[in-house]
Amino acid sequence: MGKKSSSHTLPDCPCQSGLPYVQCCQRFIDPAPAQRPETAEQLMRSRYTAYVNKDTDYLLKTWHPDHRPYKLSLDDFANQWIGLKVKSTQQGSKQDTTGKVHFVARFKINGKAHKLEENSTFEKIDGQWLYVCDDKI
Repeated sequence: MGKKSSSHTLPDCPCQSGLPYVQCCQRFIDPAPAQRPETAEQLMRSRYTAYVNKDTDYLLKTWHPDHRPYKLSLDDFANQWIGLKVKSTQQGSKQDTTGKVHFVARFKINGKAHKLEENSTFEKIDGQWLYVCDDKI
């Protein structure tokens, strides 16, 4: 359940951080006034949320230019994202310029559950964390 604000409950963030969406990934994803993720884990969580919301603009914007696809279509991707668990992080703090995040994302395609487990690599360029690549496990 989300945290309370005034007399109503705010929706939880899809990244399952335990924070309301407006206090978590929305502040990075919404174009104005967008904040930058301060850690590799924040970027990874916001990218997961962008997959949930099928926000290709944000995904492309946060992809390292040397590895970014020309275009991205999520039409045939997971029908439903159902969970994210961050298992570990290496570096990726505010002070670092590189980091790795090991996570498991769960999703359904045509009602059948699947999982994606990977170690994603991130790099900070000019103060902006970017997704570089992954090692699927």
